[in-house]
Amino acid sequence: MGILSRFKDIMASNINALLDKAEDPEKMINQYLRNLHSDLGKVKSETASIMAEEQRAKRNVDECKEEIEKLQSYAIKALEAGNETDARKFLEKKAQLTAKLSELEEAYAIAKTNASNMRAMHDKLVSDISELEARKDIIKGKIAVAKTRERMNKIGSSINTASSSISAFERMEEKANMMLDKVNALSELNKPADDDIDELTRKYDSGSVNIDEELAALKASLGK
Repeated sequence: MGILSRFKDIMASNINALLDKAEDPEKMINQYLRNLHSDLGKVKSETASIMAEEQRAKRNVDECKEEIEKLQSYAIKALEAGNETDARKFLEKKAQLTAKLSELEEAYAIAKTNASNMRAMHDKLVSDISELEARKDIIKGKIAVAKTRERMNKIGSSINTASSSISAFERMEEKANMMLDKVNALSELNKPADDDIDELTRKYDSGSVNIDEELAALKASLGK
């Protein structure tokens, strides 16, 4: 039974170690499966050894029974031949083997129980590994989705930062426009006012003078 306890301890320690180091689930899943396959190799070897012990124990029992039956047969033959002394020797040897048979049968029962328990552990481990292999891709798919969402969250954070920068840029542009409008308004207010006469003379200065009309007007005023 010691070997069964040892392998249970190995399995438990592997699982606990992986849980403690689960920084990267995908890597840990692969490592977990590698450890399990390694343990399976050990369990296979031990299972084969214990099953061989069971077969050897059973063979010892069968051989002892055959020897007992053979001695019984010889004892009968000796009596039939009228040789009681030989018959007694065969029966004494038979008694010794009968006592030994009880010990061999007890050893065989223990070996059979060990082999049964070890085979159950082996089959359970094979079943667990098969199940985990089937679930591995599903788990890795979940990890991939989680990593994608994590990247999207980071991108979303960057977009929020960019939006804040754009809003700040627009506020600065609006502030610049307001500053420019204010400066223009002040310039308009500070511009000196023009004299009305100056404005009026500029109106007539803008056109060309008609010499003929001016000359005719001067003659009329002089009566010529």
